[in-house]
Amino acid sequence: MRLDKYLAQMQVGTRSEVKDLIKKGAVSVNDEPVKKADCKIEENTDKVCVYGKELIFQKFFYYMLHKPAGVVTATQDNCDKTVMDFLVDAPGKDMFPVGRLDKDTEGLLLITNDGELAHNLLSPKKHVEKTYYVVCTGTLQEDTLSRLENGVDIGEDTVTLPAKAVLCEQAEGSYTILLTITEGKFHQVKRMIHAVGGEVTYLKRISFGPLVLDETLEKGRFRALTKEEQEALLQKV
Repeated sequence: MRLDKYLAQMQVGTRSEVKDLIKKGAVSVNDEPVKKADCKIEENTDKVCVYGKELIFQKFFYYMLHKPAGVVTATQDNCDKTVMDFLVDAPGKDMFPVGRLDKDTEGLLLITNDGELAHNLLSPKKHVEKTYYVVCTGTLQEDTLSRLENGVDIGEDTVTLPAKAVLCEQAEGSYTILLTITEGKFHQVKRMIHAVGGEVTYLKRISFGPLVLDETLEKGRFRALTKEEQEALLQKV
């Protein structure tokens, strides 16, 4: 890889900015000053330093975002704030959200530039579990949870795949459940609850595959995944 491309990819600066750094002698490769931007390096083995500080090459980046309500899950939008606006200063290029959460839905969202991982996590064949905290209006019938678990008609060609539904709280005219699904159909959780006679008033994703939302993250905040979290994700797919 060209040295200037490597430095730009590591977000040291723009191509023109890193070329200026190289000309100034601020960059060294294997402890030798380099002043040619087109110098070829082996990014995985060569030691590259800027002003004496070594850069550690990282191709893929993985972040956990606590998505707040009111923003859209997209890389860009002409009308609304997007989830990527929270990560403008995060290292890594070509980042994108894995899957989507509705504008009014909160919770765990994975942001990465690892396209293969994202494809596998979203593949219907993988049956990756996603768990939601769901607050509903309506009456909880004796068979409501079992109907959700066995599959309901949401207007698709087939009923929803088997799910897991756990009651958290029940009051007159409302209830709260944890709903785990392995699909990602449009507005699926809301449509499932509607199919059993309820309406969703609050929705929050608390887990995605092996990832569990870090509750110490305030809404709109993000952090890099830990090494253990990354390994668990990669093993999942």
